[in-house]
Amino acid sequence: MLTVLAAMAQAAPVEEMDYAPPAPASAPWVDAEPRAEPLLRFGNRSPYEVNGARYEVLGTSEGYRERGLASWYGMKFQGRPTSNGEIYDVFGATAAHRSLPIPSYVRVKNLRNDRTVVLRVNDRGPFAGDRIIDVSYQAAVALGFSEQGTVEVEVEALPQIGIEDRRNQPPIAPRYLQVGAFSSWQSALDLARTLQRQWGQNGYVSPVEVDGKRLHRVRLGPFEGRSTLEWVRGQLLEQGFPEPIRLP
Repeated sequence: MLTVLAAMAQAAPVEEMDYAPPAPASAPWVDAEPRAEPLLRFGNRSPYEVNGARYEVLGTSEGYRERGLASWYGMKFQGRPTSNGEIYDVFGATAAHRSLPIPSYVRVKNLRNDRTVVLRVNDRGPFAGDRIIDVSYQAAVALGFSEQGTVEVEVEALPQIGIEDRRNQPPIAPRYLQVGAFSSWQSALDLARTLQRQWGQNGYVSPVEVDGKRLHRVRLGPFEGRSTLEWVRGQLLEQGFPEPIRLP
C-alpha cells in the first residue's frame, strides 16, 4: 500500500499556488487611461475553449456592466505573456476577462467600500465559474481586497477616447518594430521583458510559422507616430540589435 501511495504521489502533478509579491509597489497607484486602440487578432479569437468550456468574445464593450466576484492574480503569472502577447506585471493597471474585446477599459468598483480603479483588459480569464474578472495584484490592493482574495464588484466598460472621432476616417494601422524571432519561447520572453523595461512600450511575444517552422516573434509598440518609431529603431541599431523590421 505504501508503495502504491508513493507512486500516486509522484504521478500527480502539484499545481503551483499563486502568491503576492514579496514587497509593495514602489510607486503610487495610477489608473489606466482609456485611449483608442485597435483590436488585434491576438486574444480576440472567438469562440475559444478552455478546460472543456466554450466562450464567446463580445463584438464590442459598449454598454457592458456586470456585478459579480473579482479575484486577483499575482507572482505565479509575473513576466508571462498575457492573451494578446503583452507581459504581465503584478503592479500594472490591467485585468483579465472572459468575453470583453482585448483591449478594453473598465471601471471596477468594490461594492464593500466603494473604491474604484480603471483597468485595461489585456488577458483572458478567470475561468472559475463564480468570478467575472481577474485584476492585477496591485489593483486588488488599491481596491482593498488583496488580503481576502475575492470581493463583490461592479464592472463597467468605458469608452476609449478618440474612437468616435475616427469612425468616419480611414483606419490608421498601428506601427510596430520586430526586434527578433526565436525558436525558443524563453529567449523571446527575455528579450520582450528587456525591451518593455527599457522603452516603456509594450513588448509582445507572438508565435508565427515560417517555412514550416514555429518561431516566437518579439515586437515593440505600437508607436503613435512614424517619427517615434524611427527614433527607437535608430537607438536599437546603435545598441547593436539586428536591424528591426517595420510592421503594420
